[in-house]
Amino acid sequence: MKLRCAVLDDYQGVALSSADWSPLADRVEVRVLREHIADRDALVAAVEDCEVLVVMRERTPVDAALLDRLPRLRLLITSGLRNASIDVAAARARGVTVCGTESSPTPPTELTWALLLGLARHVPAEARAVREGGPWQSTVGADLAGRTLGLVGLGKIGARVARIGLAFGMDVAAWSPHLTEERAAEHGARYVKDLRELMAEGDFVSLHMVLSDRTRGLVGEPELRAMRPSAYLVNTSRAGLVDGGALLRALREGWIAGAGLDVYDTEPLPADDPLRTLPNVLALPHLGYVTEGNYGRYFGQAVEDVEAFLAGAPVRELG
Repeated sequence: MKLRCAVLDDYQGVALSSADWSPLADRVEVRVLREHIADRDALVAAVEDCEVLVVMRERTPVDAALLDRLPRLRLLITSGLRNASIDVAAARARGVTVCGTESSPTPPTELTWALLLGLARHVPAEARAVREGGPWQSTVGADLAGRTLGLVGLGKIGARVARIGLAFGMDVAAWSPHLTEERAAEHGARYVKDLRELMAEGDFVSLHMVLSDRTRGLVGEPELRAMRPSAYLVNTSRAGLVDGGALLRALREGWIAGAGLDVYDTEPLPADDPLRTLPNVLALPHLGYVTEGNYGRYFGQAVEDVEAFLAGAPVRELG
């Protein structure tokens, strides 16, 4: 009898075409769920017969309570090698193996610059005007050369964003709790010792930190008020790094010029969320990691994870 595998939250319907699943054909029955199932009872009803689940990033929290309702589950696979929404210890205690896949830092780096450039040159408004027959040139763009790019975090993604900023001729400044002047210099960045100082200096401030208890709400009202009224905030990392209420006030009251956002406290973003309609927000539906290359990596390695598990030698187990 074949094992049953469900792939969750395949919004684009590309999970099966992004990788070769044929090595599993005679042992595993794979089905894909394209719509996000937020209701816990509905999710259980949809996957309770499955021994294998493949989840996309942190879209579907898998906690102890959910695991208790999925007694058949034996293998849980997540895209990426870190997933804060999975209780790995609870899974292990219930005999569920948790594995991940590799993820490239290049796609979120590129999307960071798509947002930053879109804000700087007012791309959405100007493109909409062309499409709808509006005014021909209605905005004046912000120059990047000579401006300050403030990076909150200088890890794998932040360092790549820094290199591109330098190529644009920007003054790149960086801060993180454990960053040193020497490490910042290795990436061509100027070390700033205080977060609020960085926020005050940046014409564009981009967040590239891991979300944890220590970093949740890292950017709150004091940090946002420290920014210039002409400055922009970009977040392609995690919504929880920013106090959402303070950000809304900053955008509505003009503490900052605008924000480019790809991550939200609730995803998909509710239809009535003001972030959908504020004129100084460039909002994308969490596309940072969504590229052909990354999807090929995610689903290709998900197949490898299942094969290795069936062979009794799991790979890329999460600790």
